[in-house]
Amino acid sequence: MPNPLLVTYGLKFNPFLNDLPDEALYVPPAIDSFCRRVELSLGDGGFVLVDGAPGTGKSKALRILAQKLRAHRDVVVGAIDHPQSRVNDFYRELADLFGVPLLAHNRWGGFKALRTCWSTHIATTLARPVLIIDEAQQMLDNVFSELRLLASKDFDSRSLLCVVFAGDGRLTERFRHPELLPLGSRIRRRLVLEYAARDELLACLDHVLETAGNAALMTPELKATLVDHAAGNYRVLMNLGYDLLTAAAERQLPRLDEKLFLEVFAPPNKKPPAAGRKR
Repeated sequence: MPNPLLVTYGLKFNPFLNDLPDEALYVPPAIDSFCRRVELSLGDGGFVLVDGAPGTGKSKALRILAQKLRAHRDVVVGAIDHPQSRVNDFYRELADLFGVPLLAHNRWGGFKALRTCWSTHIATTLARPVLIIDEAQQMLDNVFSELRLLASKDFDSRSLLCVVFAGDGRLTERFRHPELLPLGSRIRRRLVLEYAARDELLACLDHVLETAGNAALMTPELKATLVDHAAGNYRVLMNLGYDLLTAAAERQLPRLDEKLFLEVFAPPNKKPPAAGRKR
């Protein structure tokens, strides 16, 4: 059944939702450079960190990276869905991701089977498998330590895996603690995401609207207003846009403009002046 919201505004998809198609993802220069550095070092493996406050684009950066890595024929990319797992469940998830048979209550067997799988892949393709873990600040300390041992070989001279951690400032702080410093000191590449500049937010908004099929959905004045109110946060920007899109459809407006913004987001006790009203 066609989505009436999309039909009304000639959109191929909702540009303000998280499940954007790959081509609609806006790639800032910093993320593009980071992805290229990871691609160039795939043969080396090791640990990678994406750090940033909520709404600065960590999850989108991981999705862009995974998309680029999966385009390589010999690269296997797995993503952890439940970072809070205890060690045994973490092994089960790894085994499922990489297609390794795992016997219950046999951690040594799982350890050996996963390392054999990764070593075989490296020997035949010269590329390391990649493991991506979002919200990594929720991982348990002993799982971090287990992963560090699991991914290293020959007295830590070889890396069997490329591991990409993503998390907020709590993750960076945890890597400074003595129990996790052995892992934190092995981070080879970092991407620190700050709140976006005004031009980056505007470029992102232009990109998603054009890719969705209606670059003229918003007036230039409204775009500027949204960017100013987003405070550098991509998530806030998209949430504001979604609110306005549904409000415009409810009012049967042909285009989203600054007047609509004032009507939707004006404080409850201060309604915007009526059009043409003299002060």
